[in-house]
Amino acid sequence: MTTTADSTGTVPSAGAPPRSALRLVARDLIRAGAAPLTCGLVLVAVLAGWVAGGGGGTLSQVRMSVTQAAVPMLSFTSHAAARTTAPTYLTLHNLSGNGDVLLSASSPDAVRVELTTGRGNISRRLLSGLAVGAGATVSMSPFGPDLVLIHPRPLIAGQDVLLRLRFRDAGVITVEASVTPPGTP
Repeated sequence: MTTTADSTGTVPSAGAPPRSALRLVARDLIRAGAAPLTCGLVLVAVLAGWVAGGGGGTLSQVRMSVTQAAVPMLSFTSHAAARTTAPTYLTLHNLSGNGDVLLSASSPDAVRVELTTGRGNISRRLLSGLAVGAGATVSMSPFGPDLVLIHPRPLIAGQDVLLRLRFRDAGVITVEASVTPPGTP
């Protein structure tokens, strides 16, 4: 049996592949890993841009915030408080740089929910939508726009009423409005 030296003048040990074969294997491994590594780096860059743009932690950017959601009771007793409508007040904060519109609302705690405006109960009229300007705050009250629960379930102070608000751009936002005792906001 004869052994031959490779181009560097060394004699390979028995069973070891020649250095040129090792170089080919290393080159193939680098080529095989380059595509997944490149894809990973691109994905990290895209995600970093998404987070920097304000979308981190959400599937879409938060555009609307709802606070001070309340359904005031008109009487302290459930019999006297039983009624066919219940006004609902809340404050909408548009957190985006674009205007949006509240299109409708619904609740599993009422037959339907109407968006109305006017002063008191006398001159109320239905609205087809409520504009909330870019960066603006709109407060719903008895003297302006509000939501009216039509044929709500019996309401007791301390309970919550689930509301689903549908906006043109922000989509559906779910809010729990507290039922408050008479004379409180």
